Amino acid sequence: MIDERSYKVLLAPHISEKASLVGERHQQYVFKVLKDANKKEIKNAVEQMFKVNVDHVRIVNKKPTTVRNRLGIGRRSGWKKAYVKIAEGQTIDFTGMV
Repeated sequence: MIDERSYKVLLAPHISEKASLVGERHQQYVFKVLKDANKKEIKNAVEQMFKVNVDHVRIVNKKPTTVRNRLGIGRRSGWKKAYVKIAEGQTIDFTGMV
């Protein structure tokens, strides 16, 4: 049974050029996660939601960036992403997600 916290931990898959290269070469998937999520919560959420076995999880904190436009100086908020390594021979299909 999936608890409510597991649904909230994973915000979205992070799809970029680097994420697709990592996925092809190292059997890893990249997710945007909550700022207060830890490795155990991320592992449990991925295993419960996608029915796969997770080998390990690496976490990266993206720092906030300063942006400048005609209105002045502002900041974009920081976020956290997780690199999740899946067991050999398993895949995650993002096209079936709603």
